[in-house]
Amino acid sequence: MKIKLDHNSPVPLHIQIEEQIRIAIKADEYQGGKKLPNEMDLSKQLGISRSTLRQSLNKLMIEGLLVRKKGVGTFVKKSGINSKAQNWQSFSQEMKTLGVTIKNYELHISWVYPDEQLCLFFDINKNVKILKLERLRGKEEYPFVYFISYFHPRIGLTGNEDFTRPLYDILESDYNSVANFSKEEISAIAATPFLAEKLEIKSGEPVLKRMRFVYDPGTRPLEWNVGYYKADSFTYTLEFER
Repeated sequence: MKIKLDHNSPVPLHIQIEEQIRIAIKADEYQGGKKLPNEMDLSKQLGISRSTLRQSLNKLMIEGLLVRKKGVGTFVKKSGINSKAQNWQSFSQEMKTLGVTIKNYELHISWVYPDEQLCLFFDINKNVKILKLERLRGKEEYPFVYFISYFHPRIGLTGNEDFTRPLYDILESDYNSVANFSKEEISAIAATPFLAEKLEIKSGEPVLKRMRFVYDPGTRPLEWNVGYYKADSFTYTLEFER
């Protein structure tokens, strides 16, 4: 793999690497799922740290262009027909892509009456109960995100599902409800006493609030999700092209 870095360029090294790998893997020699050079060898060749290289590789894995196989290496993902759902990932898929093993610290299921916002989003009556799923998740060492999800009653969830499985796999394989696209909103808030206790931080410390609104192929709402992340455990990257 031929990558040439300009260490004097104002463009960060990890972005230079990312863009050159993006171009390189389009070549015929890398089609069909070919393995990339060893990370250690490639970082030595480029004169950079493995963490810088991994920052670039992780970005391409999140985009679905690369896949990491534990103990084997990093491969170009075999090309295929992708739906919009594959342009974004569930939390479980994001963490798997990054090679992070996730632990479920808490999981709570309840049936609740929707508030005004949920009624408007799902277009349902306030007297119809909906499933509420709360999960505290994180690394083996500590929790770093608290999720709250609400689901449209049309899906048919019973509350007896195994929610340790990837959420969108459950919706698609068990209920034929395909998560096709999502809209997201990111904001910063101060941790409430409740969130501080869950995330093992001090009340008032910064927390990133990530709202996700998930729809099926017919643009019908499936899930209203909010995740509260420890501020030092989540990075959200946006790219724009003119």
